[in-house]
Amino acid sequence: MTLERIPIRVEADDLPMSGNAPAVLREIGELLHRLAEEGVGGAIDLRSLPFLPGDRVWLEERLGCGEVEISLQAGGLSTFSETRFPGVWWVVHRNPQGAVVSEQVEVTRVPDIIVADPNDVRNGLANLNDLISGLS
Repeated sequence: MTLERIPIRVEADDLPMSGNAPAVLREIGELLHRLAEEGVGGAIDLRSLPFLPGDRVWLEERLGCGEVEISLQAGGLSTFSETRFPGVWWVVHRNPQGAVVSEQVEVTRVPDIIVADPNDVRNGLANLNDLISGLS
């Protein structure tokens, strides 16, 4: 067995915490309430917060993993992971070298960047029609 295959679990209790994570969790709750009641969500930029390593682990443990994970390759890998709370997404954008350039929690039905742009849909239709017309 190689070292990469040994499961490692980091406990938030073992890491320093600023104490800001519970406030962020409450803010996520308020955003999810707004999404449910008014159809308006929001986002929290995790990299702009005074988080210590334990805060991030604490928040990740409480939000958990949901049913959907989306990856997007556009100038670097972006991942959109639904938490165990539908409408709450953990979003990480990386540059072409793999370094994290943005990390946020988005509260929305589907992250906007995932929704197909109407112009892209029209271009896709034209390309599909070209493919279909080329069939014999």
